[in-house]
Amino acid sequence: MTALAANPFPTIQAAEETTPLVVGARGLGKTVDRRIVLHDVNLRIRAGEYIAILGTNGAGKTTLLKLLATLTTPTTGQLQLFGNDAMRTPSAIRRRIGLIDHQLLLYRDLSAIENLEFYAGLYGLDEPTKRAEEMLHRFNLLDRADDPVKSFSRGMSQRLAIGRALLHDPDLILADEPFAGLDAPSSEFLENAFQQIVTAGKTVVLVNHDIEQTLRLVDRVIVLRGGTIALDQPTHRLYLEEILAEVKAL
Repeated sequence: MTALAANPFPTIQAAEETTPLVVGARGLGKTVDRRIVLHDVNLRIRAGEYIAILGTNGAGKTTLLKLLATLTTPTTGQLQLFGNDAMRTPSAIRRRIGLIDHQLLLYRDLSAIENLEFYAGLYGLDEPTKRAEEMLHRFNLLDRADDPVKSFSRGMSQRLAIGRALLHDPDLILADEPFAGLDAPSSEFLENAFQQIVTAGKTVVLVNHDIEQTLRLVDRVIVLRGGTIALDQPTHRLYLEEILAEVKAL
C-alpha cells in the first residue's frame, strides 16, 4: 500500500497537519454514458469532520458518495482513502466505510436481528449475535429484535440501517439523504446519532436537501454545481442565503 506522502498527492497533507487524512481527491471525474457527471473535483477530508454535500438534482452528489464508497471507479483523476489508492485496495478500504444509502439494504422478510447477524457474518465479526444486539440496543430497537423489517416504520427502518452501517465500527460514514421521509422524533434521533459518531472521532459525509438543517448540524459544507465544487467552507462562515445562491446558480 502506498503512503499518501509518497504518491500521488504531494501537497495534500502538510507536515504540520497531524489529523489523519481520510479522503484525498485530485482532479476526480466521472463520465457515465458520455455524460460528464463529475469533473476536476479536488477534496480533502480529515478524521472527525462532519461534512454535508449539497447541490441540485444532477449536481453529482450521489456519484461522489459512490466514488468515496468505492462502489464505482473514477474516469479521471486520483482518489486516496485512508492513505491508500482507492482503486488498488478497495476490499480493505470498504471494511473502514459504512454506507447509508437511499435503499436501506435490509431484507424486509427477515427480522431486525437476523438482518444484523447476516451483515455481521459478511464482515467476519466475532460474536455476530452479541454485536447485533449491541446495535439494536444502541438504536432503541432491542424490543423489536424478532420482528420482520417489513413491519417497521420508516424511522425504525432508518435506525436499523444505520445500525447495519456501523456494525463493523467504520471510520468513514457516508449517508445519502438519511433524513428523507422521517418524522420529527426520528429525525432528531438520527441527528443525535450522527453527532455521537463524530464525537467518537469518526468522519461523516452527508448528502442532505434540507439546507437549514445542514447548517445546524455539520461543520463544513461542500456545494456541487454542474459536477464540480462551487463552494467549500466551514459552516460558521456561511449564511443560508449564500448557500441557496450557490446551489441554485446556473
